[in-house]
Amino acid sequence: MSSKNSRLRVALVALVVAVAGLAAAGPAAAAAQQAPAAVSTALPEQAPAVLTGFVDLPTSPLPADSRKHRFTVTYRNDSSVDQVVAPQLLVESPDAGPFLEPSDVRVERRTATGCWEAVQLGSQTGTLYTDLSTAQRTLHAGDTLTEHYRLTVLDPAAEGTVHPRVALYG
Repeated sequence: MSSKNSRLRVALVALVVAVAGLAAAGPAAAAAQQAPAAVSTALPEQAPAVLTGFVDLPTSPLPADSRKHRFTVTYRNDSSVDQVVAPQLLVESPDAGPFLEPSDVRVERRTATGCWEAVQLGSQTGTLYTDLSTAQRTLHAGDTLTEHYRLTVLDPAAEGTVHPRVALYG
C-alpha cells in the first residue's frame, strides 16, 4: 500500500470519528463547532454592543416574608440616538454573609402578554443576578423601558438587598 493511500485512509478515519463524535454530542455541540462557510454573501454582522456602565435604581431590603413582591425597572432614553440597554435585577447578600443561593429566591418577569415567566439567576460572590445578554434591547430616542419583576423569598432566613439597575451599551 502506498503512503498516499495510507494518509488518505487515516484522514478518512479521522473524519468519520469526528463526525461520529459530533453526532453523539448532539445538535447544539455540532452547531457550535461548524466551520464557517468559505464564501458568504450575507452582510457583515454588527459588532456586539460593549457594556459602558450602569444606571443604579433605588435599592430596598430583601423582603423575607414568603409573599410575592413586585419590582419595576424603569429607564428613559433622554438622548437623541437609539441606545442598547438591558434591565437587571440583583439580589445582594450581606457583606459578611451568609451568601444567598439561587434556590433561596424565585424571580419572575412579566411578559408582553401579561404572564409571569421564571427567570434563571446567576450567582457570583453572594450576588444573584438576572442575565444581561438575553435582556438586551434597543431603546429608541425618547422611549422608556419598563420591566416588571416579581420576587418571592423561599428561605425565611435569607437576608439581603434588592438592587434594580439598567446596563448601558455603547
